[in-house]
Amino acid sequence: MKIPRSSSRSVADAFLADLAARLPSGFWGSHVVVAVSGGADSVALFTGLHELASARAWPMRMVVAHAWHDLREEAAGDAEFVERLATERQVPCAVARLQVLVPDGIRGEGIEARARRLRHRFFTEVARETGARYVVLAHTADDQAETILHRGLRGTGVAGLAGMAFSRSLADGIAVLRPLLGSPRAIVRHYLAARGQPWREDASNADLRFARNFLRHEILTRCAAGPYPAAVQALVRLGGQAAVAAGALRSAAEHLLELYARREADGEVTLRTARLAGLDEHLLAEIFVALWQREGWPQRDMTSRHYGLLARLAAASAAGSTPDALLLPGRVSARAAARQLLRVGPE
Repeated sequence: MKIPRSSSRSVADAFLADLAARLPSGFWGSHVVVAVSGGADSVALFTGLHELASARAWPMRMVVAHAWHDLREEAAGDAEFVERLATERQVPCAVARLQVLVPDGIRGEGIEARARRLRHRFFTEVARETGARYVVLAHTADDQAETILHRGLRGTGVAGLAGMAFSRSLADGIAVLRPLLGSPRAIVRHYLAARGQPWREDASNADLRFARNFLRHEILTRCAAGPYPAAVQALVRLGGQAAVAAGALRSAAEHLLELYARREADGEVTLRTARLAGLDEHLLAEIFVALWQREGWPQRDMTSRHYGLLARLAAASAAGSTPDALLLPGRVSARAAARQLLRVGPE
């Protein structure tokens, strides 16, 4: 991406203005956890938040959280850098050594997924210990584009194409914020250069064996340098449109669930499938996604195939047939209870 024709100071000021504009009202009214890896994006996030707070004399309620992974020898240097950065700005810093290379019983989980899960657990612990309302992450517009492209190539649905949310729940009373999600990576680095602020480079980011690195260096960089100079912006725009469509589908599914589902005393849910006759199969499947989330049933091993099977079961029930029962992950079953009724719940 080309830097706008303006001075370093004006670009840095624009970065700060955009960052401030994306913070929710009341942001500075409670403690916040800022996740800092030592890389350029997270260092810019922390530096920018600290600069905003200092310039406006807002009370300093930040705490830095650094996850020290056991994946690289250089990780110790990253931790030292982040601790020094926080100390220079008189901000508390929590560091945790995470054993990513040691499996902990979660089936079908790769190293990247395990690292993310352990990081988020650590951030949640820090937030609870400090009474923080927000955990702030440094994902940029480039990260969003990579996520959308990655999910699309893996065959995700519309909701997956929406990419990362600007805000989502991490735990009870704790939300994740991504205020740099609309900022291009080039602008973030330009801000750091303008402030003379160094950062740490992770050599593994150049390893093309990792899917995200491959997409970043071999696909998106070539697209931007070749026939698609606005590739990142286009993918982010696609994500926004997908989020709107997915939100509308989810809203319709939740409304139908509220109208035609009844929770029974034994914990099962009865669905009046006759009222759902003729609905598109994708909307039917989304009703079951909403049901699983509402009831808190195990979702980790539920896939689009399972929700599709449930949709077809509901359609068969709506037609008056008595289809075979389904046994789903987490020991949840679905079966026709009577003509045009479906019973779903834990065994």
